[in-house]
Amino acid sequence: MKTLGIIPARYASSRLPGKVIADICGKPLIQWVYERSSRASLLSELVVAVDDERVYDTVKSFGGNVAMTSANHPNGTSRAAEASKSIEADIVVNIQGDEPLISDIMINEVIKLLLDNPEDVAATLVRPVAPEDFHNPGVVKTVFDNDSYALYFSRSLIPYPHTDYNTTVYEHIGIFAYTKEFLLTYAALPETPLAKAESLEQLKVLEHGYKMRVAVTECKEPGFCVDTPEDLERMREYYLKNSGELRAASG
Repeated sequence: MKTLGIIPARYASSRLPGKVIADICGKPLIQWVYERSSRASLLSELVVAVDDERVYDTVKSFGGNVAMTSANHPNGTSRAAEASKSIEADIVVNIQGDEPLISDIMINEVIKLLLDNPEDVAATLVRPVAPEDFHNPGVVKTVFDNDSYALYFSRSLIPYPHTDYNTTVYEHIGIFAYTKEFLLTYAALPETPLAKAESLEQLKVLEHGYKMRVAVTECKEPGFCVDTPEDLERMREYYLKNSGELRAASG
């Protein structure tokens, strides 16, 4: 089966415009994402889906594969769907364009979920949440059933610890794998109330009656999403402290 990784990378951002081409110690953010993603052994092809010539030129400058898409997409999944239309693939992985420490381990894990479960159309990953992030709305929580299908995603704490029962709270990791057929179907589905209320596009999958398989990642590497100027500076500081390891991971 052919697996396609797509990194949606729009130029506009409410808190940090142009962040995908912001410099992180000599490389634009999107180059960090691309190089680390390209290490995933189960990816057949990797493409950055952009909406701006500045991002397009940046990706071209470091030799990345890039596709220009419409500027009028509501989210990254919709942009990934457009980019995938002209590329042969069985499975499409939506890789966040603002995570410079994305792990190839996670990309392989989410692809393997669909390879091992051919009846499924969508898959994603989670990891345990640290107690200090239980009430952080920026950390999306996930609950799933006994068959490892997502029940709900929320910015609120779920499940609520009503008793002393020792249950694990799981954080959703923003990486998705879809069959290409379902991705195109999903992108065309109308918006849904819960997805709007939580501002979590993956809820649209559940609200329309589809299932999303969930697995707990075995990856122990730190995640890092760049949303603000402070995040960008923290990433630069992290690089300076861990430069040797990060150079190796970026090829």
